[in-house]
Amino acid sequence: MLKEKVMKKVILIVIALFVTTVNFYAQKQSVLLSRFQHYITGDFDNSKQVVAELKAGKQIHPLSVHVNRIANDKVKNIPASINGFFIIEESYYLMDGKQLDLKPYLFLFEEKEGGIIRLTTFQLTDFKKENVRNDNVELNFDYTKLLPSPTFKGADYTWNAADKTFSTISPNDLGNGMKFTLTEKFTKNQLSVLEQVEKDGKLLTTWNTPIIYNRTK
Repeated sequence: MLKEKVMKKVILIVIALFVTTVNFYAQKQSVLLSRFQHYITGDFDNSKQVVAELKAGKQIHPLSVHVNRIANDKVKNIPASINGFFIIEESYYLMDGKQLDLKPYLFLFEEKEGGIIRLTTFQLTDFKKENVRNDNVELNFDYTKLLPSPTFKGADYTWNAADKTFSTISPNDLGNGMKFTLTEKFTKNQLSVLEQVEKDGKLLTTWNTPIIYNRTK
């Protein structure tokens, strides 16, 4: 009987701790951060854009898919001071005549002063690209061992209340005359993404207009 009472107390304590942790995470997220999380998570593709291009006679952008999911449960040792969330972005690109290109990312989005949402991208050199998937139950990261990308210095997103969008224009100097610029604009159901690489002022990217992703899930 005593053993049962002790077990019940232990279970109640565990439940209380779990609820407290969940509530703490929820309370940390402001309206702005929660809105950004809602905008960025989900499944997106640019099939409508590609179909329109093919009908016009020329495919300009690759057929592209983003699968974005919250990944906090896959990252251990997250400091309590972090006011944000992790996302695994599975990116797939397919152009006629080329092999499917996989580009997985681990992102951290944090809210900073002044209503800024800051993006940090981490190196995934120790992981096989095909294994960095949201449905991989064995995938996990240790925050203490994560290293920010040495080339992409991140991006700051701002909220525009007039048109209800988040946007960023983030140039990154890669050295040796190389420059990478990320230009993005998000609505609730659409992502506009333009990634441009330049060398000594000459554009190397084969397209100069955004990939338009529409939400499919």
